[in-house]
Amino acid sequence: MAQKTLDQEAFSCSVCLDLLKDPVTIPCGHSYCRNCVQQHWDQEDDKQLYSCPECRLSFSPRPVLVKNIMLAGLVEQMKKTAPPAARCYAGPQDVSCDVCTGRKLRAVQSCLQCVASYCERHLQPHHEAAALKKHQLVEPSHMLQENICSEHHRLMELFCRSDQQLLCSLCVDQHKGHDIVSSASERAQRQAELPARRALLLQNLQHKETDLKRLQQEAQDIRRSAQTAVQRSGDSFTQMALLLDKRRSEVEQQIRSQEQTQLSRVQELQDQLQQDVRGLKRSLSELDTLALTQDHNQFIQVYTSLSPHTQSTETHTIHTGDRSYFEEVTRAVSKLRDTLQLTLSPVQVLLAPAEPSSRDDFLQYSTEITLDPNTVHTKLSLSDGNRRVTFMSEEQSYPDHPDRFSVCQVLSRESLTGRCYWEVEWSVRWARIAVSYRDIQRKGYSNECGFGNNDKSWALQCKSNSYSFWFNKVQSQVSGPVESRIGVYLDHSAGVLAFYSVSERTMSLLHRVQTKFTQPLYTGVWIGGGFLSLIGATAHFPKLI
Repeated sequence: MAQKTLDQEAFSCSVCLDLLKDPVTIPCGHSYCRNCVQQHWDQEDDKQLYSCPECRLSFSPRPVLVKNIMLAGLVEQMKKTAPPAARCYAGPQDVSCDVCTGRKLRAVQSCLQCVASYCERHLQPHHEAAALKKHQLVEPSHMLQENICSEHHRLMELFCRSDQQLLCSLCVDQHKGHDIVSSASERAQRQAELPARRALLLQNLQHKETDLKRLQQEAQDIRRSAQTAVQRSGDSFTQMALLLDKRRSEVEQQIRSQEQTQLSRVQELQDQLQQDVRGLKRSLSELDTLALTQDHNQFIQVYTSLSPHTQSTETHTIHTGDRSYFEEVTRAVSKLRDTLQLTLSPVQVLLAPAEPSSRDDFLQYSTEITLDPNTVHTKLSLSDGNRRVTFMSEEQSYPDHPDRFSVCQVLSRESLTGRCYWEVEWSVRWARIAVSYRDIQRKGYSNECGFGNNDKSWALQCKSNSYSFWFNKVQSQVSGPVESRIGVYLDHSAGVLAFYSVSERTMSLLHRVQTKFTQPLYTGVWIGGGFLSLIGATAHFPKLI
């Protein structure tokens, strides 16, 4: 065997380290692949002095290369007689054979029991010896040492379900009384969970892609509506001659501004859905790759590190904007044109101001809100001028009042009309931040008078790692960054209610409602543990104590 390795190295090119291809011999007697020595000399053309890559002997002029016919024949004979694996040397990215000496061959398989990788020749005992045939062979892996216990230096073939930890046979004493199984058994159980988990991810992906298509269509409709409004407005303003040219420019600018506002909202939702789609596709790819992994321990470790995607696959209606705005612009301009036919007096075209798009815009509508002590549940305590509510372990001694809720809720004292904006800081197990009509039911179970569980209130539910929106007992899953501060924007006359996740740098739209409010609204909160504060929205961020 050693002689065969020596012969192979004797017929190898010292430049590319592979068997000679089209061998040529230069004047010093050394032989190389024709391409290898030519490329070496091409780099020395400027000096007009050509050297041997091995002995560094120089020649001038450049020698003419002639094929070494005898050497070429011997190389071809070696290729026919040498086994294919003998020519497969390990590269920088390959797993090398742990048994080979000198220049190592590429491993063809790794043994989990031996914790070693073997080339084809050194793997033969595993195919021939009865004891070695029982070993588990897998694709060549760089991660075999991760199967060895760092404390006892033994193979980890067990798994503690109680501590979610891989163990060797000596680690068992430290896990007495725990649920311990073989790593193969644990892998089998988790392998069985893969189809259901993949199905859930696939369903999520399908819903997200459907929502994405719906948003793309809505963006197209917005552009079409905006373009139609611009054209019709332009036709009307043309008839008013130069006197109204300035007014026409202003109205077109308002239309474009509204178009950009609505498109920005659609783009924000598109970006979020595209991010979700990429995450779901990446998770699907990870699960598909993981399903093919043969190493039980590696499978368990990677499986445990995967982020669970257990969110509901239920779709919800996506609200972005009211394109009736463009029709209202067109009607307003047409009416102005008809009026100007009767009078030449200046006319101011008044259009509704655009919806806020930045936090500074929202702060213009900042509203101070206090909570009504007559509505607060007996397990809640008000403080900080009735702007902070805290969940208490013991009931408070409040006087009886017909407005008091029978669940852990409280309603604001002030009614909300027009445009309003406020922010809520929360540190609770869960909370619902809501707006509600005053005549909401006060007594009964939570599924009757709880915010979001009837047609008189709209609520965003906040948890430590997720959001959801509730109206009339219907839950819609909400995606967005989880922050301790929620911004609430209300345009009562336009029927707009929007919830935002607010950080010191950004505002992210979580959910937007487009409806028709028939009564004045009041803000409300429903909490389960912890505390919550209504913040008069300002440019700075006060810290909760």
